[in-house]
Amino acid sequence: MNRPIRRVALACLVLFALLLANDNVIQFARAKSLRDHPGNTRTLFAQYDRKRGDIVAADGTILASSKPSNDSLKYVRTYTNGPLYAPITGFYSIIYGASGIEAAENSILAGTDDRLFIRQLSNLITGRTPQGGSVVLTIDPTLQQVAYAALKGRRGAVVAVQPSTGAILAMVTSPSYDPNLLASHDSAQVRAAWKSLTGDPAQPMLDRALEQTYPPGSTFKLVTAAAALSTGRYTPQTQIPAPNVLPYPNSTKSLTNFAGESCSSTGQTTLIQALTISCNTAFGELGQTLGADTLRKQAEAFGFDAAFSIPMKSATSVFPAQLDAAQTIQSAIGQYDVRATPLQMAMVAAAIANHGLLMRPYLVQQLVNPNLTILETTKPQSIRQAVSPQVAAELTQMMESVVTSGTGKTVQIPGVPIAGKTGTAENAPGQPPHAWFVAFAPATQPKIAVAVVIENGGGINDATGATVAGPVAKAVLQAALKESS
Repeated sequence: MNRPIRRVALACLVLFALLLANDNVIQFARAKSLRDHPGNTRTLFAQYDRKRGDIVAADGTILASSKPSNDSLKYVRTYTNGPLYAPITGFYSIIYGASGIEAAENSILAGTDDRLFIRQLSNLITGRTPQGGSVVLTIDPTLQQVAYAALKGRRGAVVAVQPSTGAILAMVTSPSYDPNLLASHDSAQVRAAWKSLTGDPAQPMLDRALEQTYPPGSTFKLVTAAAALSTGRYTPQTQIPAPNVLPYPNSTKSLTNFAGESCSSTGQTTLIQALTISCNTAFGELGQTLGADTLRKQAEAFGFDAAFSIPMKSATSVFPAQLDAAQTIQSAIGQYDVRATPLQMAMVAAAIANHGLLMRPYLVQQLVNPNLTILETTKPQSIRQAVSPQVAAELTQMMESVVTSGTGKTVQIPGVPIAGKTGTAENAPGQPPHAWFVAFAPATQPKIAVAVVIENGGGINDATGATVAGPVAKAVLQAALKESS
């Protein structure tokens, strides 16, 4: 009789110990993550009792702020030019939590960050009403506005980066949405807006610049060219095969150029000319010669197969693994399963512009205390040397040729050398290809690198695609050059 009682007692003791352990895990180990969880409305209600900090552009323009409310909650979040900056600021909702910078820098904006401890202690002693700190971004409002207007409501994205630092100067997604609709205290209105936005087939809440990956098409030829030049066996003037048709190994299918055109009457062309006219067969053959491992190594040097926190986390751009010969040919021209975010392709252009040095992209310039003292300033950080300075200079020369003599003529700016690369990426059967353009300027002393993608906006070749994405890139480059002059 005693033995069963002892077993029951022991079982109860074990369960009690497990319960106590779980309670400690929740109250201590997971306290911060649970407190900061976007869906924790209890914390949100408490935070609405204090003034949330501002989100500010690089020039001081206030993008998000808290204003006194006329209901039971003390403050309501408001967004200036909401759709223009929504992919960056995100939203702050009493029902759906937070996204974007609102989520990534929530502890600063809410005033709960450990770095604000002295301020919090001072508030407690003096009885002063707590309030949040501010977040100053790297975003240039002029470039943001120009990029957004240039997209003209078409589905796509623009990312502009300062090559020497990695600072993100513009990050635009189209279509967008108004975060003010989700920040309202009218729960019925918020739920209706959420249902409408999440049910929209155009996906206005998708941050295409950061969260969406696309086949990069011919813009990936920059990576293939970089891989070739980095072997030391190629220069821009090296003759490479450029057949009219490139048969896929172990297949009855072949790779062709636009409309079956020939890249060369001799079946040979220089590497620079192949990039200038965006010759598919030349780069397919080059990729096959280099091999999948060499291409993957170069892609990863530029940032592929890794995610970046800017502080919002990006999608991972991918160079596929375990490729056969045919898949390697397709991958060398940015097709098959190669995928890249617009941020990633801007980073490729920026690294070439920065003498081959890849910088870590970032969106937050400063974190500011409620008393206006600076808590933290972001220091630019390099990731790695993606290519040597010599290879970067050769790639720049080749990209300039694309703009002066090849498929990228649409971005020419009188008196300014531009380095660029067009791209038209097949994506789904029966759908028009995506249109790409990546560029930096001035080519001699780069101030800005930009990547543009327009979904299903391409034509049947890179030149046609450039007429769609090229003008968007040109508008951003012109605005940046005007500001820096």
